Amino acid sequence: MSTPAQSCSARSRRAILVVLGACVLTASGSYAQSPAWPTKPVKIVVAYPPGGSTDIAARIVAEKLGKTTGQQFVVENRGGAGGTIGALSVVRAEPDGYTLLFAASPEVSIAPTTMKGLAYDPVKDLTPITLVGTVPFFLVAYPGFAPNALPELIAYAKANPGKVNYSSYGNNTSNHLVGELFKATAGIDTTHIPYKGSGPSITDLMGGQVQYTFDTYAATGGHLKAGKLKAIAVATPERVASAPEVATMSEQGLPGFVGGTWFGLLAPAKTPKPIIDRIHADLVAALTAPDVRKSFEDKNIIPGGNTSDEFGAFIQREVAKWRDLAAKVGIKPE
Repeated sequence: MSTPAQSCSARSRRAILVVLGACVLTASGSYAQSPAWPTKPVKIVVAYPPGGSTDIAARIVAEKLGKTTGQQFVVENRGGAGGTIGALSVVRAEPDGYTLLFAASPEVSIAPTTMKGLAYDPVKDLTPITLVGTVPFFLVAYPGFAPNALPELIAYAKANPGKVNYSSYGNNTSNHLVGELFKATAGIDTTHIPYKGSGPSITDLMGGQVQYTFDTYAATGGHLKAGKLKAIAVATPERVASAPEVATMSEQGLPGFVGGTWFGLLAPAKTPKPIIDRIHADLVAALTAPDVRKSFEDKNIIPGGNTSDEFGAFIQREVAKWRDLAAKVGIKPE
């Protein structure tokens, strides 16, 4: 006959076994529900033509993810309308982790403020995965353009109002807005020439069809070294390691002037969280890999890797910043 203490002990052991059994079943269920991703090629949409900084960064990431996962990551360029055509194609894609958006700031944080009748809501229709990197803008010019420093460019533009052209990725893109802010800050009147992406913009700049632009080192560095472009200034608080000889806008008479862009990976809304988590883990691992970091550093891209929630909060702050800037420089939705 068992004693009360023995009965209590037996009941405790049975309770522990029941709890352990439940934990095993729960864990088994979780593993059973874990996504077998990727089991086929993954498409990464870049909303700009080949050759620009967004495209370059996306291809570095795609190559690394392909090696990590054993599946092919294919970059598809779908340029036009300030990046919104490519973004919309991802919004409308199946939310299964096989179509992703390698976004820059225009189609995610600028378009809600500057475009009328935008066919998607970046905050509601896209799921943030992580910030891939941030990139400062360089003010670069056609080598045959007379000014070689910022004060000279400003003086030349003031002496020739409306006769100096600058290029951008397209209307209401990040470097367009930075270009307009530069005009307002410097008190100059130059003409904006929009293109469908960084690549065409730089091509015409090297040909002398336009005189200057704001763009990233990834897009301009090789041309600067080859003498096909010249650097006037960098829009950062301090000089950058990749081009320490280039003075900042602040050093050359426009204190506090900064500008740049960012890259991030997003998926269609309603993509299952386990898949988002898996993509996030693989991407953050890629961004910490020495070869990727070296490739990014060579192109003056500062690697990211924050959480999905942090990236989402960052996007919302960016939307507010561009809304305020558009109001300040008088840009209206188109």
